[in-house]
Amino acid sequence: MLKNFRDKIALSGITVLAIGVTLLIFTFASAYGFLAQSLSIIASEDLVQTFGEALAPLIGTCIRIMYLGVMGWIGSLLTIRGVTIIAHVPQQAPAIPQAPTAPQATPAAQPKPQPQKAKIEKQKEKEVTKPAPAEPEFVVIPPEQVAPMPQPQIQEKQPENSSPAAPQQSAS
Repeated sequence: MLKNFRDKIALSGITVLAIGVTLLIFTFASAYGFLAQSLSIIASEDLVQTFGEALAPLIGTCIRIMYLGVMGWIGSLLTIRGVTIIAHVPQQAPAIPQAPTAPQATPAAQPKPQPQKAKIEKQKEKEVTKPAPAEPEFVVIPPEQVAPMPQPQIQEKQPENSSPAAPQQSAS
């Protein structure tokens, strides 16, 4: 019956969709039946007595409306989920045609290489004309290489009395 996982997903999506649509149909039928009932308007001279008599049916009506609203909400959620499941069912991979293993050479029939070359050329054209990917390319810019700065050499100052050319002689 259901041989692969794809068929099971599709069946579950159709089931959820059918339950949601059934709930929506039942909700609309209930709402129509509720609105088709005869509405009776209470008229009286005493306002307090009229308000007391109208309050019970008003509360009952509000409960029915909330019930119908919740049923419609759940039915629409199930319908949306069913459609989503069906839309995201994995597609079957197309069957890959197998190349003949051994060509059958007959003197009357000659192979026609032209159609095969045309197919290959069309495939190459399709590959060339494919649009660029939607995402931008990731570009890395390396930091600049900075040459080390030369260290300034500090020269010690010599006292003014001594000259560098004449070394001092010590008297002994």
